[in-house]
Amino acid sequence: MKAYLVDDEPLAVTRLRHLLEQTGRVEIVGAATDPRTALEDLPRVLPDVLFLDIEMPGTSGFELLERIGSPQPLVVFTTAYSAYALEAFKVSSIDYLLKPIERADLDRALAKLERMLGGVDTPADLSRVLHQVRELLERREPDYLVRVAARVGDRTELIDVADITHFYAKDKLTIAVTATREHALDLSITELEQRLSPGRWIRIHRSTLLNVDAVKELHAWFGGKLLLKLRDGRTELHVARERAADVRAKLGL
Repeated sequence: MKAYLVDDEPLAVTRLRHLLEQTGRVEIVGAATDPRTALEDLPRVLPDVLFLDIEMPGTSGFELLERIGSPQPLVVFTTAYSAYALEAFKVSSIDYLLKPIERADLDRALAKLERMLGGVDTPADLSRVLHQVRELLERREPDYLVRVAARVGDRTELIDVADITHFYAKDKLTIAVTATREHALDLSITELEQRLSPGRWIRIHRSTLLNVDAVKELHAWFGGKLLLKLRDGRTELHVARERAADVRAKLGL
């Protein structure tokens, strides 16, 4: 089957491309990190299936689907949302993969796609299912993360989100920082931002998410930036100028 990948996170596209190539069941005919690029490419490459992120800046996955003309590809959402829309996905031409994507889940989705493309299963009406899924997402309270998983060799360590002072991206990895150590995660900064409580977490830089409860002091810095000193007494973080007003408001200043 021919597949096209859309996700605003380049690392997420790279990971999914690698997983799909390992299966030997998919020909990747294109990928994009900008929905506008995808809309230009899709009529030309005509994929059988579209692997599509839901939350993207500017144009969401739902909006992109509404703008695609005929023929409509089958769709697999790659999403950081929890599985509360599972029932809607199960009965449709839409499937989903929860990030970070696991090989077993990808194999399940590919098997479903192969049945549909082979005429064994009949795809449901895409517009009806999109409406159903959007309603579910909009009315359901989000399930915020309370723990994150860090892989250490052959074992997985669970870290309480409340114990994490901040997350930062470095060298294609996302790092969770606690009072005692740093932990490497599979989730991207954007995925974490979508799944953490906005009442407690704020993005202070393109590559940094902050737990506001960890802040001890705030200082004005050069060029309209801010300097934050954390309660651990050693960590200092810079706030990007364009995010300074939001950080002040979040801290009640």
